[in-house]
Amino acid sequence: MIIKVGTRSSKLAVLQTQSVVAKLGALFSDVQWKIAPVSSPGDRDLVMDLRQSPADFFTRDLDEKIKSGELDCAIHSAKDVPEPIGAGLDWFWLPWREDPRDALIRPRGRDVASMPPTGKIGVSSDRREAYCQARFPTARQVPIRGTIEERLRQLDQGDFDLVIMAGAALNRLGLQDRITEWIPDEALPAPDGQGSLAVTFRAGDERFLNLRKLFVKSVTFSAAGVGTAGACTLDGLAALQRCDICLHDTLFGHELMDLLPSSVKLIDVGKRAGAHSVPQNETTYLITKYARRGLRVVRLKGGDPGIFGRLAEEVEAMDALALPYRVLPGVSSLSAATSGTGMLLTRRGVSRGFTVMTPRKEGGGVGSVAIDERKNLPIVFFMATGVAGDVARQLIGEGQSPDTPAAVVYGAGSDQSRVITGTLATIEALIKEAGCGMAGLILVGDAVKYRYLNSGALAGRRILLTASDALQDKAAALVSDFGGIPVCRPLIRLVTTPDALSHIRQLSRYDWIVLTSPSAVRCFGELLHKAGVDLRSVPKLVSCGGGTSQEMKSLGLIADIEPVSDFSANGLLNTVKQRILPGTRVLRLRSDKAGDDVAQALRGMGAQVEDCLLYRNEPVRHEEQPDFDAVFFASASAVEVFDQQWGMKAVAGRFVVAIGKPTLAALNHRGVTADLVPPEATVESSIDAMALHFVRLELSKTLITKES
Repeated sequence: MIIKVGTRSSKLAVLQTQSVVAKLGALFSDVQWKIAPVSSPGDRDLVMDLRQSPADFFTRDLDEKIKSGELDCAIHSAKDVPEPIGAGLDWFWLPWREDPRDALIRPRGRDVASMPPTGKIGVSSDRREAYCQARFPTARQVPIRGTIEERLRQLDQGDFDLVIMAGAALNRLGLQDRITEWIPDEALPAPDGQGSLAVTFRAGDERFLNLRKLFVKSVTFSAAGVGTAGACTLDGLAALQRCDICLHDTLFGHELMDLLPSSVKLIDVGKRAGAHSVPQNETTYLITKYARRGLRVVRLKGGDPGIFGRLAEEVEAMDALALPYRVLPGVSSLSAATSGTGMLLTRRGVSRGFTVMTPRKEGGGVGSVAIDERKNLPIVFFMATGVAGDVARQLIGEGQSPDTPAAVVYGAGSDQSRVITGTLATIEALIKEAGCGMAGLILVGDAVKYRYLNSGALAGRRILLTASDALQDKAAALVSDFGGIPVCRPLIRLVTTPDALSHIRQLSRYDWIVLTSPSAVRCFGELLHKAGVDLRSVPKLVSCGGGTSQEMKSLGLIADIEPVSDFSANGLLNTVKQRILPGTRVLRLRSDKAGDDVAQALRGMGAQVEDCLLYRNEPVRHEEQPDFDAVFFASASAVEVFDQQWGMKAVAGRFVVAIGKPTLAALNHRGVTADLVPPEATVESSIDAMALHFVRLELSKTLITKES
């Protein structure tokens, strides 16, 4: 596959594009990326003040070449892409962001304080002009144009005394030494997109819709519940506490907002009857805009999002752009007004069901609520799968067409949820054929025709997560980000030992501590807290690799020794042999599965080593084997327990991911070949690599389709 990538012809634009192409080339080695520099109106017209320039000043010619098919895509500085983008185009931001702050540049050897009071400042935007006016009120401000190099040349030859530019551009050009002073973000907030890069492409191009799956997160449509913050579900709260943007309705329980991190950007898009604060199409646009920027977006709705919440319009916009999302149901005003008051909608001997509808029509008018309208509403039957045939025959006998859509939803809301669709004429046979033991609801009516699409990289696949509880939340969140369904079944439990706690209470006895897994670091942190240890008293730390070191950072600790490439026991020992001198006191903390090889090797170097059992791996049993499409084994212990509990035949035909070499060896020992071993032995690397695999698979299907 050959992809033609357009870029502006400036040195900065070409460098940015080369950097992106190098990264994409590493992810998709079977794709050839060809760079084509193209000039833009902004490159040719060096006179116009950028504050008066049109929105597509730096993208117009590239846009036209993409739409005509001469180019497949273009790489831009994100802040140069018009909003909204032109018809026929689509876009997304890349995650490889530079420092977004602006910087002040003086001629070499001069600081900002030495600038003449009436000096000449080169500016190119209204916000920079306002900043300079406030800070340098007597200075003269003059528009400046040209490439970064040309602006610096104008500064150095005396045309200006000071210029203000994006620090990201200088960093990417290797001109960091020209920055005289960084401007704090609170003094001059950077515009959206400064420091970020964007990809533009033809709307609907399946290649880039697939590529985009790696760089966007699933939008969460969540229920806030009604009345109080307590009506929000745990899943909803978890989504809120890790999001970047929350677009919320006018909620009754505003205390829910107090539970969000201060970093979350809140946007009120709430509506009240007759007084819409934000038009629905604008709300929908904001959702898709922030999603394409790669941000974690929560669309928070009062009550349940699927009951009179305009959810259909918002997810249809996501589907049209092949953007991933998930929906978290919640407590609706229907439940609060009935179950919450005692006016129960179902009561033995009184009512076996209910109808829900609104007299409001699309556009605000009032429609009929007569029986002819009510009989066309969807019907939901509880506790009816065993008598589905009787129900269907009664409905057909009353005049319903045998072809009326019908469905059964088994295990609604669980990670094992299953949907069977048919008609009133076929639903009984389909239920018998499925032979499903879970409780199910029967739905009848045209509502059955609609289903949520899944445009994430994992595309609705059930991913069995076998890691310990400490890793489950992180792994499940990453799977959800990529549009997968996390099937959380921890197979091991990490239990710290009293002996380890005793050693940690005496850390002053040691010069070094050796930790060789993220799990070991988490258990170490748990015991540090239990022992009340001051982190400043922790000895020097030896890590086996990036995942372990990252876990140390989460505790506020930094690894003093870490292998650069070989993260095995041999790599660790080769790295430490120059630092661990004879007589050095070392505490080796490990699991019951790790063995004493590292401790013995350190003793061979002359170190005084205490080999301490930090934690034990205890099996966790589950009553039933879950259904899954892929399995992530996060340890050799998890493989062992999986085999004991369900047998390795259970992975036949499923995609198997092994976190690292010990886990891979445990699988191979049992005759199982892993489909994927991530480049780093971390949860993040494992889920990212799985997502990349399935995106590559879809991209190759696109290529085969085009060739055929």
